[in-house]
Amino acid sequence: MKVNQISIFLENKPGGLEIVTRVLQDADINIRALSLADTSDFGILRLIVNDTDKAEKALQDEGFTVRRTSVVAVEIPDRPGGLHSIMQAISGRGVNVEYTYAFVERSGENAIIIFRFDKTDEAINVLLEKGFTVLPGEKLYRL
Repeated sequence: MKVNQISIFLENKPGGLEIVTRVLQDADINIRALSLADTSDFGILRLIVNDTDKAEKALQDEGFTVRRTSVVAVEIPDRPGGLHSIMQAISGRGVNVEYTYAFVERSGENAIIIFRFDKTDEAINVLLEKGFTVLPGEKLYRL
């Protein structure tokens, strides 16, 4: 039920993101979801792609610092209160959300929220107990 995510550390300067997208394009890698956060000196680009191993190798071969982490993808109806229902479910279990980002499925009926939890396995167990749809990586990579 865990999803592989890669994080790429980028210098915060013009063209940095373009190089990453070129490397991925040349390696025939499709980006399924992304988040980019920055500071004054560098950015962290977080990606979920259709082939994590291939993307990681292509980026490392170009000199990028790449780290792989496990995240959790939760599918919920795209409506007000969707995120809150997840927060309610995990709030009493001592699980912390380190970061999150989301996207809407092509149908527009559901949203997929990506979470990095401090206690990933505990979070997955709670979400499943509460009836949430936790997507396996294999499904997410093919969306």
